[in-house]
Amino acid sequence: MWNEDTYSAWTARFGTPAEAAAKLMKDPAAKLYPLLSYLGEFRDKKVLNLMGSNGMKAVALGLMGANVSVADFSEANARYAGELAEAAGVQLQYIVSDVLKLPEELLDSSYHIVFAEMGIVHYFTDLAPFMDTVCRLLSPGGRFVLRDFHPVTTKLISSKGSTAKIRKHKVSGDYFDTSLEEKKISYSKYLPSSGVPSGEEKHSVVYWRRWTLGEIVTAAARSGLIIRELAEEPNLSSDVFDAGIPKTFALVAEKM
Repeated sequence: MWNEDTYSAWTARFGTPAEAAAKLMKDPAAKLYPLLSYLGEFRDKKVLNLMGSNGMKAVALGLMGANVSVADFSEANARYAGELAEAAGVQLQYIVSDVLKLPEELLDSSYHIVFAEMGIVHYFTDLAPFMDTVCRLLSPGGRFVLRDFHPVTTKLISSKGSTAKIRKHKVSGDYFDTSLEEKKISYSKYLPSSGVPSGEEKHSVVYWRRWTLGEIVTAAARSGLIIRELAEEPNLSSDVFDAGIPKTFALVAEKM
């Protein structure tokens, strides 16, 4: 059920695909900050966004000259992304598939850039198949960019309060915990009627495995990727409450 409602969730959050496209076309680079700084040269390059959701980042790259594709298992995401791309005048290939079960014809080492970002790795209970898939997708010399939430924030620190005077951080987690966590889907608050119908709540639940930074980097290296950069980022929003705490990271690797 939640998969079917995804289109409604994105419409509630970003407007119709046509409305979202109009905003995106005004400044596509803004939607890609700070991802652009890690991608390298992407114009006229073959780019794949793994688990690319509603297609915002891919369409933004398409507006800036990339040859873009998205792989994601949600047909509702594909519908929103397809209408977004059409409204923006961008050619977008959308592959509806589990990213670990992509059609063999895609795993032909033809992509110059593969990227995934913001809430991706915790969906995998084993990172090896994911990184191996990335390696099979990339052409020799191709670049992989993974940008995600920093484990220090997701595994260690809990926060309370919403103003500078009462905002407090507490180290309450176990960095080395390997258990799975039951979570609501990230966009549940945008679903119709603030959720799903009674009796179907289980469909809005996913299970996360929170990885350490060492586990993520090691999985990439073991797949045969060469690590070029690991950037740890502070809070890049206007929220100053989290100053001094690493909020996100970006891993840049290449296939030799």
